This record gives sequence, C-alpha cells and structure tokens, in this order.
Amino acid sequence: MIHKVMPNLLSLTLVLWAWAMPAAAQSADEVVWIQIEAQSSLRAGTEAARGYAEILEDVNGFALGGGWYGVALGPYTRVDAETALLSYRRDGLIPRDAFIAESSNLRQQFWPVGVNILDLEVAPAPIEAETQIVDTNETPTAEPTPVIEVELAEPAGETPAEAQRSERALSREEKKDLQRLLQWAGFYSAAIDGSFGRGTRNSMAAWQEANGYDITGILTTTQRAELLKKYNSILDGLGLEVVRDDAAGIEIKLPTLEVAFEKYESPFAQYKSVGDTGARILLVSQPGDQNTLYGLYDIMQTLEAVPLDGPRERKKNSFVLIGENATMVSETRVSLANGQIKGFTLMWPAGDEERRRRLIGEMDKSLVRLDAVLDPTAGSDEDQAIDLVSGLEVRKPAVSRSGFYIDSRGTVVTTTDAVDSCARITIDDLYEATLVSTSNNGVAVLTPNEALAPLNVAAFSAQTPRLNTEIAVAGYSYEGVLDSPSVTYGTLSDLRGLRGEEYLNRMALTALAGDAGGPILDLTGGVLGMLLPALSTGPQLPADVAFSLDRETVQAALRDAGKSSQTANSTEQMAAEDISAAARSMTVLVSCWR
Repeated sequence: MIHKVMPNLLSLTLVLWAWAMPAAAQSADEVVWIQIEAQSSLRAGTEAARGYAEILEDVNGFALGGGWYGVALGPYTRVDAETALLSYRRDGLIPRDAFIAESSNLRQQFWPVGVNILDLEVAPAPIEAETQIVDTNETPTAEPTPVIEVELAEPAGETPAEAQRSERALSREEKKDLQRLLQWAGFYSAAIDGSFGRGTRNSMAAWQEANGYDITGILTTTQRAELLKKYNSILDGLGLEVVRDDAAGIEIKLPTLEVAFEKYESPFAQYKSVGDTGARILLVSQPGDQNTLYGLYDIMQTLEAVPLDGPRERKKNSFVLIGENATMVSETRVSLANGQIKGFTLMWPAGDEERRRRLIGEMDKSLVRLDAVLDPTAGSDEDQAIDLVSGLEVRKPAVSRSGFYIDSRGTVVTTTDAVDSCARITIDDLYEATLVSTSNNGVAVLTPNEALAPLNVAAFSAQTPRLNTEIAVAGYSYEGVLDSPSVTYGTLSDLRGLRGEEYLNRMALTALAGDAGGPILDLTGGVLGMLLPALSTGPQLPADVAFSLDRETVQAALRDAGKSSQTANSTEQMAAEDISAAARSMTVLVSCWR
C-alpha cells in the first residue's frame, strides 16, 4: 500500500495539450509555475520534492541549469498561479520567497520519477527517488517499482485535496487549537502560531502514521475530530457542563458529576463534592477595587483550601494562587474588571495532574462575567466562627508560642518548642522568619526574612534579682486567639531549679502554654530571662509553679548565634501599667506551620 498521493499525470497532460491547441487559445509562454525551492544537488532537490509531495498536489522537480534543481507547483494559468501563491503563502505551506516562473526557465524534469511534462530530455533519477514508501507490514522487493507506476486506491472519506480545502476553511484560532491538540498528543513542539508550515505538517504526518492512516501531512475532517475526541476523553465522566450562577454573576463550565452547589457565603458560591474525586469549587464574586483584590489575595492564603506550598502571582488587576500538599492541589484564578472581582478556586486531588490542568483550562476559557455580583451579606450566621472566613476553615499553625525582640533589626528569641520540625515559621502571622540557632538549654534565635522596625526591644537587667520580688511575664497566652499579648504578674521564688540548676529561675506564676518563650521582667522593666514551657514529664507540679531561663543563659545563646543584646541601665521602679506596655511592645507571636 502506498502512503502518498501523486499528481494525476493524465490530467496534467490534457491541460498542457489544451493549452497547446492552436484555436483555444493560449501559447506555451502563458503556462506558469510556482517555484518554491532550489537545491544545489539532484539528491537534495529530489528529497525536497518528495517532502512537498506529501502535503501538496502538483509537485514537480526540474533542472534549472548551472547545477541547480528546483521544486515547482503547476502548471497554472497566471491568474490561478497568483491565487495559489497567495493562498499557500498565507497557510505557511510554501516559503515566503516562492515566486511565479515561466516554462522557459525550466529544463529536464526529475520529479515525479518517469514524468516529462515539458517533453524534454528526461534527467537521470537518483536511486533513492525510486524507492516507494510502503506499509511497515510489507517487505520491499529487491527492485522497487517507481511510485508513479503504482495505481493508488482512493482513501476512505476525504481525499487529500478535499481535506486541504476543509482545512483552509479553519480560522486562525482553530488552526492554533489544532496545533495545541497535536502538542498535547506529543507530536508537535514548535510555536502555537496557526501557521501550518513544515513542522506542523510533519507532526500531522507522524500522528497519521501512529494512528494507522495514510500519511499525507493533511488531517481530514474525520481525523481532526478523532484527535479532538481523544483530547477530550480525559474529561469523560466528569459531566462537564456550562453552569449559570445568576446570584454570583458567573457562567462557567463545571464538572457537574463531581461537584454540586452547596451555599453562598460572600464572596464565595461554594460547590461541595458529590463524586469520587473529593473535588470542591469556589466561585468568587464581589464588588471592589484593587485594594479589595489585594486584600482577597492575602485572605485566600490563610485558608485551608489553599495549601502553603506552590507558586503565587499577583498582578495589577488579577492574581493566581496555586497551593499543593500530599493530598490536594488548589488553584485560584481571580481578576478585577469594571468594579467587579470574579474568578474561581478548584480543589482537586493530588496525583491527577493532567485532568486537573485540562479542567482548569476549560473553566478558565469558559468563564463569562455576567452583570450581577454576589450580595455582600449572603451567608448564614450559624457558620460564623473565629477560625472561619466566609464559612471556610482558616489554616492554623501546628504550634504558637511567644517570643521577644532583642534588637532593632527584628531578631527574636523564643523557646525551641516553638520551632521544632517547622516547614515555615512566622512572626505575628505576617512575617516569615528563619531559624538561626538553637541551644541545648531551649533558646531559639530567629531573624525575619524582611526588615522589621520593632516598637521596643528587650534590655536585660544588670541587677541581681531579689527573691520574693514581683515579676511580670508577657505572652500570647491563648496562642494567637487574642490579637495582643497578655501580661501576667507573679513572684520570683528561687534563683535555681528544683534540682539546683543555676541557669533556671523558679517563679510563683500561673502561665499558659502560649506564654512560653515570652520575656520575664522585673519592676524596673529589665528582662530577667525567658519563660520555659511547663514540664511534660516527671511529677505533676502545682499550677502556680513556673520556670525561666536566666538572663545570662539567654545572652550566651545570643552571643553563640552572633547576636548582641542590650543592657538596662535604670534602677527606678516603673508603674505597673508602664511595665505592661513595655512588655507587650517587645513581645511577638511565634507560629510553626507544618
């Protein structure tokens, strides 16, 4: 079986014969050709002609003289040649420097093998030009038959000429889509430009060969439909349909067999999972400006629906958030136009990346912005909670403890319990921080990833603390539930631990877990040390017994980390409210995210 369609020699001969008839009309000089390529050897000219013959009709090869061999399309009348030249150039089928040539410029014909349209002495054919292209299931004979002598069976459905005509009816965007389909199928890697040049033709031919079709380099209507069907088959079973949400003012394709509408909680229309994937979707709709858009960008990143890891991109009027963890990939696409912020979030199971990307593309391409936006008051009061935003769970840290600033650059001291096995550490939930060092005594030193300007920094007391004097500890007792630190007062009970540890101070103080890492202040406002977490092993101690690392131990850990500390000079006692203000202004919330 032969895989190429050759020119109809009889029709070409009749055309030339008709042109040569004395009464009708035209002289031989009016027969023209479209010269598309010239090569400096017969071998190269034959290879070029063979390549063009796979995608075009009426391909011929002629010697040009001077050792050059040209590839030409024709014969044509001049009017037809000009039309074909423009059409083939536009479709990227021939080089842009192709031109119209007259028969007088052409000499012996070397392609197709055995053809002599101009009735000139036939050029000798190179050996490789005689080899026919055969099915992989056939074995070539020792003396292959020239292609021109084989009678070709008409392929089922469209002929290559008909396929080419139907292809020309495609818009430029439809041609780009066809290139995308070939790219998805793994046969095309060049630019998506809607121009069907040699690369696109080769990819079409490769797809045809891989799928058992005649290799023409031009996909028929049926073949294009098959390629599209295979492309779309990955979304089969999702029930992909256009859904119109008039309340949100959004029309979009959704996988209706996987999600169904649940409720409105401004600014979201929430679609719950009803299928096997566990997928969920949020439609985003609210009025607003750029500030509103940027605020939404920040809020979205606090939600459990947007995992921490993944790329983020915020532009002037849009943003994209991609978050992924071991079980889920979440992608949010939102844009601002005409005072309306609209978009969507798709939450899809991890490990199903090809379907997820395809679904995201379908949703993004199909989204239509209607006039309405979701009512800002939409939602029910029953879902309101401190750890919910619009009915969605806010991401919470694994551990939150206290810490305090020790210099003007924002360096923080905290307890090692606050930074154990963290994927991410934050200061006051807003600022990323890096762990610089930890000590065996339980001191962790952090530096912020961006420059901070603390309101107050710790100044370590230069005085020897006196027993039974009043002390204060500042800390986020409720682990960030309250927006500011609390201050708790107690008494210094001993300058040693229960086993005589000289680096510990024992206090009569009722502290909570979130206070650990906070500063201990004396009545002059000087820092005596850092509060330690309650003991998790050993005998159960009374609730009002707490321990802190003394100032010398904390300062030694800072020196080991290459950080300096300040010393308090004042010996005057401060009012309780002044001590509280000083303690709060140096204390921060340290959070560990996993």
